[in-house]
Amino acid sequence: MADDKSKRDFRDRNKISADDDYEVNFFALQNNITPEQVRELIRKHGNDRATLTAAAKALPAQF
Repeated sequence: MADDKSKRDFRDRNKISADDDYEVNFFALQNNITPEQVRELIRKHGNDRATLTAAAKALPAQF
């Protein structure tokens, strides 16, 4: 049986939660920046994943 696309859970996959360490660390590893930089980007730009990815690419790599 196919998945019912109208039944979704409460989470929004297009946003990153600054309170969730796993999400912050995963995003930091994906973009070669530190978790502290991720939290700073969230404070500056909000929690939209696409906006944060673009902002992270403008930062120098940390790893």
